[in-house]
Amino acid sequence: MKKYAKDYTLNELLVVTTAKVIHDYEALIAGVGIPTLAASLAGITHAKNIVVTTEWGTVNPNPRRLMFSVTDTTVNERAVALPGSQVIMNDMQNGRLDLGVIGGAQVDRYGNVNSTMILDRETGGLKTMLPGSGGANDIATSAKRTIIIMRSTRRCFVEKVDYITSPGYLDGPGCREKYGMPGGGPEIVISAEGTFRFDPETKEMYLATYHPGVSVEEIREMVPWDLKVSPDVRETEPPTEEEIEILRLLDPSGMYVGSGKKILKEGEQGNFEVFLQNMLDSFEPMGRFVKRYD
Repeated sequence: MKKYAKDYTLNELLVVTTAKVIHDYEALIAGVGIPTLAASLAGITHAKNIVVTTEWGTVNPNPRRLMFSVTDTTVNERAVALPGSQVIMNDMQNGRLDLGVIGGAQVDRYGNVNSTMILDRETGGLKTMLPGSGGANDIATSAKRTIIIMRSTRRCFVEKVDYITSPGYLDGPGCREKYGMPGGGPEIVISAEGTFRFDPETKEMYLATYHPGVSVEEIREMVPWDLKVSPDVRETEPPTEEEIEILRLLDPSGMYVGSGKKILKEGEQGNFEVFLQNMLDSFEPMGRFVKRYD
């Protein structure tokens, strides 16, 4: 019988929910943070035969401290292979990777994601430039399945994205095929309030589950279109005690699942020292973790 955790953060819920979408024997590409933690959790629990690749160009890395960026050399540690980013992205574009995980600033009803720019609602001119695609466009275009992670339903869900950085189903049925996109498109959107899937006929997003403490009505009020609701809508399954224990071994300083990033942002002095200490603090717990689950 599962023992569900009573104390967990929103990000821990997002990681666990993402991990459950990962299937055994899949090859996937995962970015640093929630995607990598979700892949690690899945690989330890129910999907022990997955192949995890990174944009940096590694296959199945197994580092003994937390990775802080895709160019962190830790990503090379104990990896099965180091073919390089060109090989990994070539494999992605040739349809050899089953799953990718992306995020962004905006998502619309057809799963199109914007991580490029925000327009001014009054003038239509540029308001904010965003980091851009990175490898997200390649993933959304070519992966057989895509998971989209959005931190906020109210802020991130829009009627129409200001710019399509990573294509979902574009304008609806048949569009991906029309433009020759080899990938299958988005399968699920995981937000701070619930999970959303896509109707196989209309390709439009619908509400599949609502997170603990959030109602269907509250989520529908946050979305700027007439959001459909699954007839089988239910509460999102919470994390188990074991899942939370594993995540806190993987991220002992809470950089991604706790308040670690907030600590780094506080004040103008000492940020590097805090960052370095977080890195050093992760060695001993990760060492215990590796011995336990290897």
